[in-house]
Amino acid sequence: MQQQTTRRGFMRGAALGAAGIPMYIGILSDSRLVRGTAANSKLNIACIGVGGRGAANVEGVQHENIVALCDVDAQRGGDMFARHPQAKRYTDFRRMLEEMGDKIDAVVIGTPDHTHAVAGVMAMTMGKHCYCEKPLTHSVYEARVMAETARQKNLVTQMGTQIHAGGNYRRAVELVQSGAIGAVRDVHVWLGADFAGPPTPTDRRQPDAPTDTPKPPEGFDWDLWLGPAPYRPYHPTYAPFNWRYWWSFANGVLGDFFCHYCDLAFWALKLRHPITVEAQGPVHPESTARWTNARQTYPARGDLPAVTLTWHSGGGYPEIVKDKNIPQWGSAVLFVGSDGMLIADYNQHKLLPEDKFADFKRPEPFIADSMGHHREWTEACKTGGPTTCNFDYSGALTEAALLCNVALRAGGRITWDAENLKAVDCPQADKYIRRECRPGWTL
Repeated sequence: MQQQTTRRGFMRGAALGAAGIPMYIGILSDSRLVRGTAANSKLNIACIGVGGRGAANVEGVQHENIVALCDVDAQRGGDMFARHPQAKRYTDFRRMLEEMGDKIDAVVIGTPDHTHAVAGVMAMTMGKHCYCEKPLTHSVYEARVMAETARQKNLVTQMGTQIHAGGNYRRAVELVQSGAIGAVRDVHVWLGADFAGPPTPTDRRQPDAPTDTPKPPEGFDWDLWLGPAPYRPYHPTYAPFNWRYWWSFANGVLGDFFCHYCDLAFWALKLRHPITVEAQGPVHPESTARWTNARQTYPARGDLPAVTLTWHSGGGYPEIVKDKNIPQWGSAVLFVGSDGMLIADYNQHKLLPEDKFADFKRPEPFIADSMGHHREWTEACKTGGPTTCNFDYSGALTEAALLCNVALRAGGRITWDAENLKAVDCPQADKYIRRECRPGWTL
């Protein structure tokens, strides 16, 4: 299908250029390029990264046609390859997209964080609907590019914050938005000590990169696994699991879980971009922080007051938990309102103080139950309906998560200019906002 540049697309492109985002993204066609428009038809889906967490995403969309599978690790991807023998197999997603382009409607990305954006932008530039694991990207800049690319192409997108589809979060959001606890100006989010990730799997005291250079396992293409990351020799310290704790590939525990827990605050309070971010924690050039405390301030939004969101990870509880006799749940989100409080985790929530709300009558549910996080996306691809974690919403959520690490690594505090993707008067933050990619892997 021939692409045509609309005036609206050109103006969006100009705005992106002002923010340092390549112009080519802004001049993409506004057409959707959906092949199967009937709700009862099946999408042709390609999956990138099909071992580990990626396998669960393949299972989540297996009610559609799985036409291609891509994984750099033949062993970890082997189960999905065997279960979908009709799907064409690849190790390089770029080749897969080039060869299967006109046979694919949508793409699912379940790779490590550092390859989310290069795969997602390539797929969406080709007009493919996109589902991507959380966090949406490895860097703040990439999150903005993913969101803008999806918007310019008018594509159906979803980030893999699966808890968002559960009834517990929906009922908690309804309580906050209906005013059950009054105006909320403070939110605390904490993770238990079990979420403190090791610097390396072999020595929790040693955060430096390993110096020995064993050979990669048979059937594992290390160079393709690295993708846009700077080259370094293979080591099992990095793959298949502990890439999460190295800056070159991810953003540590904060990158892993901010998008799950703070999703509830973003949804309930209609948050978007912080204006200041402060962070404390151990800083190392190679490995991510073992613990992080961060504070973000958000401006007023219409009738909603300004909000301070405080993140605590690596063990311990916020002072308010002890001071106000809050239940010491292992990991939780606490909304502090003018008329009460609400505490929630993945599976439960409670209004506080309990005696005050003993006779409280809940509002009638006004957020519809989800048909399932993956199915919500696949159905929307066919019908043009909405998704609840599209890249516009989840891109801003991811930016907020990654800005905590930007502040940590840039000196402890930044004032954020969201429109221009800049930390005000803090040039040392630039290299953390937008990373340098290997040649051939830029967006």
